[in-house]
Amino acid sequence: MQRSLNFSTTATAPPRPASSISKHSPLIITCKILINPSKKNASPIKLSMAPPVPLPEPAPPFLESEPTSIPTERTTPPTHLNPFQSLAAAVLDKIETSLIVPFEKKVVLPKTIDPAVQMSGNFSPAQECPVHHSLEVVGQIPDTLRGVYLRNGANPLHAPTGGHHLFDGDGMIHAVTLGFGNRASYSCRYTRTSRFEQEAQLGRPLFPKPIGELHGHLGLARLALFMARAAVGFVDGTRGSGVANAGLVYFNGRLLAMSEDDLPYNVKIKSDGDLETIGRFNFDDQLDCPMIAHPKVDPVTGELHALSYNVIKKPYLKYFRFDACAKKSCDLDVTLDQPTMIHDFAITKNFMVIPDHQVVFKLSEMIRGGSPVIYDQSKISRFGVLSRKAVDDSRIQWIDVPDCFCFHLCNAWEENSTDGDRIIVVIGSCMDPPDSIFNQSEDPLRSELSEIRLNLRTGESTRRVIVEGMNLEAGQVNRGLLGQKTRFVYLAIAEPWPKCSGIAKVDLETNEVTKFIYGAGRFGGEPCYVPKKGNVGDNGRSDDDGEGFIMGFVRDEEKGRSELVIVNSSSMGQVASVKMPTRVPYGFHGTFVSEADLKQQSV
Repeated sequence: MQRSLNFSTTATAPPRPASSISKHSPLIITCKILINPSKKNASPIKLSMAPPVPLPEPAPPFLESEPTSIPTERTTPPTHLNPFQSLAAAVLDKIETSLIVPFEKKVVLPKTIDPAVQMSGNFSPAQECPVHHSLEVVGQIPDTLRGVYLRNGANPLHAPTGGHHLFDGDGMIHAVTLGFGNRASYSCRYTRTSRFEQEAQLGRPLFPKPIGELHGHLGLARLALFMARAAVGFVDGTRGSGVANAGLVYFNGRLLAMSEDDLPYNVKIKSDGDLETIGRFNFDDQLDCPMIAHPKVDPVTGELHALSYNVIKKPYLKYFRFDACAKKSCDLDVTLDQPTMIHDFAITKNFMVIPDHQVVFKLSEMIRGGSPVIYDQSKISRFGVLSRKAVDDSRIQWIDVPDCFCFHLCNAWEENSTDGDRIIVVIGSCMDPPDSIFNQSEDPLRSELSEIRLNLRTGESTRRVIVEGMNLEAGQVNRGLLGQKTRFVYLAIAEPWPKCSGIAKVDLETNEVTKFIYGAGRFGGEPCYVPKKGNVGDNGRSDDDGEGFIMGFVRDEEKGRSELVIVNSSSMGQVASVKMPTRVPYGFHGTFVSEADLKQQSV
């Protein structure tokens, strides 16, 4: 659930050696806005990294630290500026504080971008926490759970001056290491993106917030201000503007943190359970565009499949993949009539399944005073079925699925109908109103788990709600069965929205729902499913489906405590809980990296 506008300054730079992590020479001449920021022909100013927000003192064992407030702004100019640049930067600061901010404060913000709503309660940011070992464990951590559970989320470093959406915050990863003897440790660290480092050094927000601030004429003013600051060298957008706060994937020995507006960031899982940002990762100079937050690792081939979308110019969408050794394929352009919000997709054994739904980008709406993210009711939602062997999109098959908006897809697979027709089955949560996450609506949000069947012979579709009357989101299946038929899916019970009161295990054969409810005043997020016997068997299929463990952070809002809850997926009963030493805010997506995979870590 991320943004896709990116801000970049460009200049001609001398040749430099290739590197997996982009590095540039210090020169800036002109500025422009890019949707897919590339390191090519870019030469940002090198900024010395000032220490980030001071860390709180470690809490005593088993006692949770008190949350701390967001740091106030300071206006120390960067030391690299010459007198002219310093003067220009001061003038731009004055324009911001005297003109833009006063107008922003007069605007009545909708709930979707009101900081008082978006950053309230346990959605408020927390400070970094160094590693705490020997955490209190209630129950018994299963012997098969040896590794690290990681969860990404938005955690703004600085207080916003105007509008702020939950998805705008800086990325922070929370990590719980599970070891032998019922031992557990915890740490959380910011992902130190280029944006984070610059704003930490300067002590205030400088990059526009793509959802919270880019509305109407004030949004255009924010864009112009950023471009002017980049032109005088006060900020550097050539190394990306993303926050890396949404997705996490462990691929080819690297943990990658992602948001849709930038390249991924490589984060090292250290031997003591701490986290360290290695840098912006371009797969050894193979990648020069953002990746959406939900790339897919094929459990059989080991390939990583990904999409990248562009809101400024055609092609609005492209597909690419990396083989098991991280060698990138050529980009495959997917023809779309208009730029579309595509947060997720699905894979099957032979196909890519690409949603083209009704939430689109129209930057012209900002000139009219509105949001660039809109619900286009005249558009018919559809899915594109693209062969994984395709070299272009000439044979992609688009199948209409009216009134369907799936923000997240759980899985997809191929099967034959009783008539022998080839069918693509897609399992996902259909959200209504489609733009309710981005734009305020009087209608209550519904997110219903649904089965969509795409007939490749007739080009027709059917859609049925699997579980009615219950908001289910952020579903997961056994990763060892991704792209293959699964019986069970595990989802967050997103009630009362946007909080999550429990976990639902849905049997796709019987439609039976088994719930695990956290309890009064207790809320969590996306469930992370870990199979009991590992990921993939000798035949390329997982050794189990439905026998494993589910984990996720839970916040007891009444007692003011956070914990990691571990649930047996067979019985849907809790087997263990790890008490956190500090508050863990609600967040987005997570993953589990096994002890065996950690031994293969590349950094």
